[in-house]
Amino acid sequence: MPYLSKIALNPRRPGAMRLLGNPHAMHAAVLAGLAQQPVTERVLWRSETTSPHRPEILVLTDSRPDFTHIVEQAGWPDADGGQPLVRDYTPLLDRIAVGREFGFRLTASPVQHLRHPQKMSDEQAALRAKQEAMEGTCAQRKVRGFRVAHRTAAQQLAWLLGRAERAGFHIPPVHMSPAAADLGLGEPGQPAPDVALTARDTLRFRKHKGGREVVVASATFQGRLRVTDANALRTALLSGIGPSKAYGQGLLTLAPLPQEQPHA
Repeated sequence: MPYLSKIALNPRRPGAMRLLGNPHAMHAAVLAGLAQQPVTERVLWRSETTSPHRPEILVLTDSRPDFTHIVEQAGWPDADGGQPLVRDYTPLLDRIAVGREFGFRLTASPVQHLRHPQKMSDEQAALRAKQEAMEGTCAQRKVRGFRVAHRTAAQQLAWLLGRAERAGFHIPPVHMSPAAADLGLGEPGQPAPDVALTARDTLRFRKHKGGREVVVASATFQGRLRVTDANALRTALLSGIGPSKAYGQGLLTLAPLPQEQPHA
């Protein structure tokens, strides 16, 4: 039974700053909340930092977690509303049906695979030379090549649109805004996908002191989707979209659209 958890962090605590500044440390803290060790289930998580006073972590697990250690080290252990919210994810999965629309939010790492990237880091160049010397070229080995991040907003939006169908959804059109037109999605006033790129970042961190630097391109998308394949969308929700899932990427979440929200 899957569970979606929300953990509030206190940004004034050193423990919170350490977790928020290093996705590898956050991943380890999240996995420590599961009783079955070593962890073999798929775990997805995402930082929500829209409120600087109260950043939050969303975590999706297959088994029920206990994040008391994160609250004690980096959260609000004695404050009202400081305890993690843990909810059964099954009711949401059961509401997914073809044709239904939801609001969505996704933080992911948009990448492409290139056999011969024009610009490579020193590490990529050294790895490529070593692989070709030992095993032949990418074409000879029949592999996809090097993972290269999409850098522009237009490329990142195109990456999402290219994966929507296989993930079981379609992003319906809305009249184009001038800002969206600037991204190359169409002309102002014309229909365009109802999605916005709300945040873009490049995460740089080290797994261990003195270790190599890990670089992850991250983009947060928010918009409206229509279900085209219920089973595929459930799989995308539970398995994530794109690479770098251990580093807070790939978690897709859904919410009722305003007109569908129940009245108080």
